Amino acid sequence: MGKTEILKIKGDWQEVVDDCRATVKKSPLGKEPSKAFKKTILISEHSPIRDISVKFSWKNIKYWVAMHWKTHHWESRVDSQRNDRQNRYDREKAPQDALIDFYGDPNIQHTIDTWRKRLCRMTSPETREYAEDFKRALHEVEPEWADVLVPNCVYRCGCPEPNGCKWFDHMASKYLNLTSTDIQQRYDAYNEVFYEQN
Repeated sequence: MGKTEILKIKGDWQEVVDDCRATVKKSPLGKEPSKAFKKTILISEHSPIRDISVKFSWKNIKYWVAMHWKTHHWESRVDSQRNDRQNRYDREKAPQDALIDFYGDPNIQHTIDTWRKRLCRMTSPETREYAEDFKRALHEVEPEWADVLVPNCVYRCGCPEPNGCKWFDHMASKYLNLTSTDIQQRYDAYNEVFYEQN
């Protein structure tokens, strides 16, 4: 069973496409846009994608792993550690592996930016495990959105880390489209690898 519970998708694709149409003086579409439109706007990262966000939870996540996620700039909450609000441990002596609950509320742009870092093989394996689990859970309800969540090396078509893990170069020798300048082809190649391995 996965670690991620998708609690709610807030906003919708009709709002996104209508906001796009408004910028070019077009009337509302009046329906959800096509998958092709979704893929295009997600890859171009135009601002209307911020109309949609996801509310999710991770139960019993280690405190130190949750703090990796708290460094990113989107709405999130964790259990209070105040001694007057919980009795599992003394806040002054709380262990780094204390289990807490994490609730996130990022929009699409937040997830693209955050998951670039957290799907990276240079992040801690424990933290990446949550990123991968979230991607799989999101894919069940929003496949086009989930499929633009890629590590930085795929996003940038090469590793930007000074002492990178060489995963991108290794996988590119097997999946030629991973180095394509066509972003959709590159993302498709990564997702083929991701869903085969996960």
